[in-house]
Amino acid sequence: MSEASSLFEHLLELRSRILRALLSVLIVFLCLVYFAQDLYHWLASPLLAALPEGSQMIATDVASPFFAPFKLTLVLSFFIAIPVVLYQTWAFVAPGLYRNEKKLIAPLLVSSTLLFYMGMAFAYFVVFPLAFAFFTSVAPEGVNISTDISAYLDFVLKLFFAFGVSFEIPIAIVLMCWTGMTTPQNLREKRPYVIVGVFVIGMLLTPPDVISQTLLALPMWLLYEVGILVGSIYTRGPSKQTETEQEEQENL
Repeated sequence: MSEASSLFEHLLELRSRILRALLSVLIVFLCLVYFAQDLYHWLASPLLAALPEGSQMIATDVASPFFAPFKLTLVLSFFIAIPVVLYQTWAFVAPGLYRNEKKLIAPLLVSSTLLFYMGMAFAYFVVFPLAFAFFTSVAPEGVNISTDISAYLDFVLKLFFAFGVSFEIPIAIVLMCWTGMTTPQNLREKRPYVIVGVFVIGMLLTPPDVISQTLLALPMWLLYEVGILVGSIYTRGPSKQTETEQEEQENL
């Protein structure tokens, strides 16, 4: 088989996997679009619960009442379909992986999905109530709090993404330890710098209040420690390196 035909087959396979991933998102979207308004109300519940009595959200743009729930449903469809998207990615790259790589990557895909969902759940159930209660409590006297629905959606999606990605720290550490980029001992020695770093990241990724920053920084620190513990198991030692080299020679 020529290199050109092999490349063409890989491109066809890639197109097929991408279409399947997009189809999964579309199917979830079609199932949820009828409930778009209810989904937005569910998303807005933490803010509505913190607003003073008589206050409500507003729509400053004519099309916002339609596009904000529509956008939320589309993003939520992608989040729900992430397992299928990751599976299609796994199915495309798996044939080119060695046996020990397959044993590592498959659990990491599952755990990374769960950690991303956990980060979003932590943001919604823990961070949002505390952060919105803080924001509404510091409003100057005489100021009527009326949040625009589109601005609120953009705000919470950024927080969802920030917390979802920050909860992937153990996955990143395991990969670095497994590839030999670092060792658990080196990571332990850098702990003081990491503690400062997570609070700086919390300051950059969250609203300018101490509560949100701390609620992001502390889980990142704890997940860093979890990553070190798990990374100790997957640290590539001499025996694992020899096994990998043998597999590479067998596949040549």
